[in-house]
Amino acid sequence: MNQIQDYIAVFDSGLGGISVLRHLRARMPQERYLYFGDSANAPYGAKSTEEAQALTLAAAERLLRRDVKALVVACNTATAAAIQPLRQAHPDLIIIGMEPALKPAAEHFPQGCVGVMATPLTLREEKFIRLLHRFDESCRIVPIPAPGLVELVEQGKANSPQSLALLESILSPYCGKLDALVLGCTHYPFAKPTIAKILGNRTQLLDGGPGTARETQRRLAAAGLLRSGTGELILENSLPGEEILALARHLAETELP
Repeated sequence: MNQIQDYIAVFDSGLGGISVLRHLRARMPQERYLYFGDSANAPYGAKSTEEAQALTLAAAERLLRRDVKALVVACNTATAAAIQPLRQAHPDLIIIGMEPALKPAAEHFPQGCVGVMATPLTLREEKFIRLLHRFDESCRIVPIPAPGLVELVEQGKANSPQSLALLESILSPYCGKLDALVLGCTHYPFAKPTIAKILGNRTQLLDGGPGTARETQRRLAAAGLLRSGTGELILENSLPGEEILALARHLAETELP
């Protein structure tokens, strides 16, 4: 395997995983990244577990036909639905999944109130329920489904009036009541300005992107697969046309908050 030619493949059900990609590139700018968003089938969070798993496995096979040294499943729903069969099918490949940032939230706010905003599928999956039970004795955890937000991010409307109206309807009951809100979908960090506007400074917003980037770097370093030189980024999407790729490039080049 030619290390110089190997890419870190990053997959999401659409554009949301670009929020993770930005952390990966900030931490490892010398790496080559191949990003694939399955926007033609988004959102996965509204599908059945079986549908999300089949779509994720198909996307992974598409990516793994390329020169790939690691696969980052930068989608909470896809991770919950398919990470185990992916790892079983490719035991020798570095495969990193997403996990809602419940651990740092519970550590920062012992006995506090932590909301977890995620897609309906993520919230009902066994993987999330096990994670919830790891921390529900140290803090109060409130699952908050957010249907519709992924679609707005996919349309480039993460902080639009439509997004504000939707998020107000979802989050208004929790204003002044949450110490932290875990953003349990990789699309949601793009709506952070609107979420912060609704919840105010009292509520800390946390997402899994930074931890995923750290773990990816750690695994690559342990395997001796970190590269030097000039980085590269290839963006691909299952939705045809230049418009979706232009939006992807815009999101990828937006500075981290």
